[in-house]
Amino acid sequence: MRSSPEALIARFELQPHPEGGWYRELHRSPGQVCRAEDGRQRAGLTVIAFLLTEGQLSRWHQVAGADEVWHHAGGDPLDLWRLPPGGGTAERLLLGPLAEAGDPGAGPLQIVPADWWQAARSRGRWSLVHCCVGPGFAFEDFRLMADLPPAERPAGADPTLL
Repeated sequence: MRSSPEALIARFELQPHPEGGWYRELHRSPGQVCRAEDGRQRAGLTVIAFLLTEGQLSRWHQVAGADEVWHHAGGDPLDLWRLPPGGGTAERLLLGPLAEAGDPGAGPLQIVPADWWQAARSRGRWSLVHCCVGPGFAFEDFRLMADLPPAERPAGADPTLL
């Protein structure tokens, strides 16, 4: 798939995402689950198509109470960072079609645990991924690190990804 980013945006009817990049929800489970932490009802699973073009960021963000699985779907590999909820050392993972030799963090699938911070950037012209969130994604569970006062931002977050 060597399409242009503009062709992909049109083909998949993608819209701008608040964290950066382009997205469209592909699936939302009709079945509801109850989150143990707070008792809120959520779809069992949601899936989006998510596109990052050259120079775009998926800025540091957090999804409360839900794991997120990133699947490489096409284009260039991307760097995916994850950071524990309270800060620490950010881990850079490579998400791409094939694992690069010698990089144990590389692969076509990467997982961001619930409540962890995450950010991403394409390594080329564009990267298309599918992001699966369970329990399902709700914008009320989403927050951008840039919206926090600087003193409340967790240590270890690369500020160029804000």
